[in-house]
Amino acid sequence: MNAIELLTKDHRTVDKLFQQVKATDESEHLPLFQQIKLELDIHAHIEETIFYPFLMEEGDEELQSIVKEGIEEHRQAKMFLRELSGLAEGSEKFEPKLKVLMEDIEHHVQEEEGEMFKLVEDQVDQAELERLGKELDAEKQKMKKTMSARSGR
Repeated sequence: MNAIELLTKDHRTVDKLFQQVKATDESEHLPLFQQIKLELDIHAHIEETIFYPFLMEEGDEELQSIVKEGIEEHRQAKMFLRELSGLAEGSEKFEPKLKVLMEDIEHHVQEEEGEMFKLVEDQVDQAELERLGKELDAEKQKMKKTMSARSGR
């Protein structure tokens, strides 16, 4: 699986969780949020440590500009994730913040898939995308193992 396929698959996983939030009662949103947070934490990590640095080094000015915007959107999403994690169950702020987080992530995904990934496909050869995909997946598996070990304690 190449880098774009892997990241797009992550986007679909998170979107399915968003659809579950939209289709369920508020009482079910906290456990769904915890799954969303785990997915987004891992996804942001692999983009920020592997994918984005590669694009900043290898991409043209337009691609670098989109990457910088993506980094800023990640910062904002992480802020919402921290705030949501810190809210007490039943907080009246939880649902509105969750809704804004979902809207921000949906916008971010549209930009990545609609603009960034097209530029990446034009500027990065298939073999390099495959290599990046393997590197992203290896880091993703490492993160999942680390996070499950932490939650298992």
